[in-house]
Amino acid sequence: MFTGLVETMGKVAALEKNAITQHTTLTVSDAAIVLVDCHLGDSIAVNGTCLTVIEFDTNSCKFGIAPETISRTNLGILNTGDSVNLERAVAEGVRFGGHFVQGHVDTVAYIRSASPDGDSIRYGFELRDKEYIKYIVEKGYVCLDGTSLTVTAVDDVEGTFGIMLVDYSQQKVIMPSKSLGAQVNVEVDFTGKLIEKQVEKSVETKLKAILDDLIAEKVKVEVDRVLKSQA
Repeated sequence: MFTGLVETMGKVAALEKNAITQHTTLTVSDAAIVLVDCHLGDSIAVNGTCLTVIEFDTNSCKFGIAPETISRTNLGILNTGDSVNLERAVAEGVRFGGHFVQGHVDTVAYIRSASPDGDSIRYGFELRDKEYIKYIVEKGYVCLDGTSLTVTAVDDVEGTFGIMLVDYSQQKVIMPSKSLGAQVNVEVDFTGKLIEKQVEKSVETKLKAILDDLIAEKVKVEVDRVLKSQA
């Protein structure tokens, strides 16, 4: 579990795919801040993606990346030298300043606009997979490249949404370095998905009960009709 408060920005040292095993690894340098208490097997969010540390030293660490992760995130298109947002998993007793972030990226979005508003920047995004727009609500949370942000606008029809990045955050995360059209990882607020599933299951159960009652009543009526016709 993470908070969406980026601790530092690292650099991609290598993204390698073994042609035989198809295993992909990502090595990140300039990561000393998140490695001071690191152990093998620890979880670190890289651009909001929960990855497992398989090697590390005082300044760099290596992660294995599954095919599912490649398909869902922007990690597979990273280049050597690219900056990435880094955050360690939440430790006990830490103040929770962002929102509950799982590090399970749902999809990516494309930066469609970026315009100054005072000392802040208003960003507009278009989801690659439009079905996730139903989980994004105005003034709700969204996690973009591992950054916890407040949604400022939503267009359910177009599958677009907006956020505002304040001056302080502009210095701490990678988004201002990205160009229009660039991809950002998107994790929607998972509570919306939980509620949706619970409601769907509840409605499904109730509809099944109603249907079973209707069928039972229909069968009873038909049986009574047949019995009467034979009397």
